[in-house]
Amino acid sequence: MRKKSEKRSLDLIIAPAFYTVHMSIEDYTHFWLCGGRGSTKSSFVSIEIILGIMKNPLTNAVALRKVGAYLRDSVFAQLEWAIEKLGVSDLWDIKPSIPEMIYKKTGQKILFRGADKVQKLKSTKVTNGYIRYIWYEELDEFYGMREIRSINQSMMRGGEKYTVFYSYNPPQNRRSWVNREALNERDDMLIHKSTYLDVPRKWLGEQFFLEAEYLKKLYPDRYRHEYLGEVTGTGGEIFDNLDIREITDSERNMFDNVKCGIDFGFAADPFVYMVCYFHNDVLFILDEIYAKGMSNSAAAEKIYEKAFTDRIIICDSAEPKSINDLRSFGLRARGAKKGPDSIEYGIHFLQGLRKIIIDPVTCPNAAREFSEYELERGTDGEFRSDYPDKNNHTIDAVRYALEEEINHRKARIIKRSELNI
Repeated sequence: MRKKSEKRSLDLIIAPAFYTVHMSIEDYTHFWLCGGRGSTKSSFVSIEIILGIMKNPLTNAVALRKVGAYLRDSVFAQLEWAIEKLGVSDLWDIKPSIPEMIYKKTGQKILFRGADKVQKLKSTKVTNGYIRYIWYEELDEFYGMREIRSINQSMMRGGEKYTVFYSYNPPQNRRSWVNREALNERDDMLIHKSTYLDVPRKWLGEQFFLEAEYLKKLYPDRYRHEYLGEVTGTGGEIFDNLDIREITDSERNMFDNVKCGIDFGFAADPFVYMVCYFHNDVLFILDEIYAKGMSNSAAAEKIYEKAFTDRIIICDSAEPKSINDLRSFGLRARGAKKGPDSIEYGIHFLQGLRKIIIDPVTCPNAAREFSEYELERGTDGEFRSDYPDKNNHTIDAVRYALEEEINHRKARIIKRSELNI
């Protein structure tokens, strides 16, 4: 535990709300720091990392953002601020071009990594000691706990004590993976919530408080989310019929007529293969392949590793060459029969189901995309009527897989409409 005198020496740079977290830094491994704008959670993390490295020889740190291009203007700048505020700039070698920070006395390092390609993080190594401190800034930008666990498993090796910080503003969507995960408390996990109201007024400046009050009067819900860090819900959630849970083996053994769909991608967008089962207006999403940079031959190999490879696979018809490639590998692939408003009909079909059950273990990306798929707001602040065409790759693949069912229902709707006329 930290001494009281030590806390007093830091009270000019650590907000009062974080005193208890600071005093408990040796008592937990995982620190989930949730807060709104101006809550100083990132400032607190940067101070703790610098202090920790200087007090614990042979420990190093890695600061992560999902997108590497954001590192220099966020976590790097924040840690540079901490070094300056602690008055130890002469003890550190700061290298913005790499980027990297080195504690001159021992050679301990702070590394900065983007998780654009998680596999590359496995090669993260230090020559002196081990990586104790791991910082995920803007946690909600990451794809989910499977990705986080994979990174932690790569980093948390060779030491006895670890300190992992997760700093984030909670997404508005209640079903966001971050908000769901924060409910799963562990014995080695501390969850801390803070707001700008916990911070000395002079730290943030009078204008900050004026802006907050202005938003509070004009848009109370936005204020609660942006400044108080509350999970308010956007009202724009597209699927309110989701059941995210593991699908049991007994359930899977009952599934016979499964459906398969593919949404093609390679560089910017992922290749996605989905396996589903539909019965009595309930959709089970069973399995997925989700990968960027995957060739058609590699995709075919991955599909053959799955079950149900004898089934017809409905694919995005915009990629006839890729469909022919899959056929040449023996898969029963064919293009989707897209028609007018096929996206709208497909999403309406999925919205109208009694339940969409998604297994988050075998389908983490589908669980994420379906849960976080929302209407976007226009410049006037109102929701747009069209469905966004981003972060919906698994949704598209599921639509293709259920093409027959969607078209049958569409035909019935059109027929009823004509009869009413």
